[in-house]
Amino acid sequence: MAAPRPPRSADSPSRRPFLGLLSLPERRYVADALRTETVGGVVLLVAAVAALLWANIPAVSASYDTVRDLHFGPAALGLDLSLQHWAADGLLAVFFFVAGIELKRELVAGDLRDPKAAALPVIAALCGMAVPALVYTAVNTAGGGSLGGWAVPTATDIAFALAVLAVIGTSLPSALRAFLLTLAVVDDLFAILIIAVFFTGDIRLPQLAGALAGLALMWLLLRAGVRGWYLYVPLATAVWALMYNSGIHATIAGVAMGLMLRCTRREGEEHSPGEHIEHLVRPLSAGVAVPLFALFSAGVPLSGGALAQVFARPEPLGVVLGLVAGKTVGVFGGTWLAARFTRAELNEDLAWPDVLAVAGLSGIGFTVSLLIGELAFADDPGLAEEVKAAVLVGSLVAAVLAGVLLKLRDRRYRTLSAAEELDEDHDGIPDVYEAGNPEYHLRMARIHEEKAAEHRRLARAAADSRAPGGTAEGAAGSSAAGDRPA
Repeated sequence: MAAPRPPRSADSPSRRPFLGLLSLPERRYVADALRTETVGGVVLLVAAVAALLWANIPAVSASYDTVRDLHFGPAALGLDLSLQHWAADGLLAVFFFVAGIELKRELVAGDLRDPKAAALPVIAALCGMAVPALVYTAVNTAGGGSLGGWAVPTATDIAFALAVLAVIGTSLPSALRAFLLTLAVVDDLFAILIIAVFFTGDIRLPQLAGALAGLALMWLLLRAGVRGWYLYVPLATAVWALMYNSGIHATIAGVAMGLMLRCTRREGEEHSPGEHIEHLVRPLSAGVAVPLFALFSAGVPLSGGALAQVFARPEPLGVVLGLVAGKTVGVFGGTWLAARFTRAELNEDLAWPDVLAVAGLSGIGFTVSLLIGELAFADDPGLAEEVKAAVLVGSLVAAVLAGVLLKLRDRRYRTLSAAEELDEDHDGIPDVYEAGNPEYHLRMARIHEEKAAEHRRLARAAADSRAPGGTAEGAAGSSAAGDRPA
């Protein structure tokens, strides 16, 4: 099986490769992260389907609202919340904590560390957020709708996108998966800023001061090298509670704590503290926190009348068009323009339709879009439900269209993925990363020499068996004798 061709940058120094082969450490990190997100995405998909069934089966639909509105928590601390709010403000803080670690790692040790390498995915992500917002604004300006939901179609849900890949059985090359992950990380960054700037209510300074003091204490403990979950978990809980009561959305506390962790490796470290904690917390985020949020947020009525409203009112229509058309056009257009003006050259093994398919996947905006929809229309629960239905419809349409494009190239993707995984010398390092290693070529020479000797032996055996009067037994004996030293 042919290995991917080397990027043209080797022949044209002025051109930089785009979607080329990842470095081996980056490839391993991306593979580990996406493996967890894929499993979590499948759980998320199951949770979303369960929520829809629970909310739409007449015999049990009333219990959905009853359970979702169940309140519990210490009222004296301002934390007597409904189950839905515990999921949105509490569990999603874990999700944003992981997002903060991902962002910190990308900035100090990943693709975003190099401004030249980061320019293209950042521009693509920014365009992928700006165009959907413009589409929503245009639809609602023309239709007389509310402009408050402009941010709903701007986010990409990496877990749901990977779940779609798992369901349709498409094996994307690691470079395309890494590009999708980087888009989602940048999306999360700007979603955090949008939530902090546009969905912050009246700020209560004493609680905010307490949250900042807790964050400062955590920073000092981390810098001093103090360890112990029994210190950090209570402190993180206190910071989250103070942030919630300050009027700033509590998920911001999760991001802030994630950004504090050190994500660079020191001598003798196999993993940085940030990578280690992310490895421990990511399964909790992807497999528990986000699916439970989906269970209590995605249960919207999907009767014929409710679905008709998605396409009849400008707010949900703007969300659908923003996710399906806006994200695709924004990400693809931003990528193409950035590649053209930064002299980045697309990997020879891929084509622009591959980028278009990934751009379509970015239109799957589930978790953060649902959260922003709840925040944007908190004063109008009916419209909030319609907007959440629009998020589901838009994400489904984007997934189907992207899935069709990806399946058309699936054979090519499988060939590229197999070439990336090939390890003929069985040293644990894919062969494509060892082209410049003399020891690798010597090992391969020995392997091929052994194979050649075996084939010569088989050829002699086959020739002997065809000789007049030759038998299989005689051929085997002759071959065995011929192989023994004189």
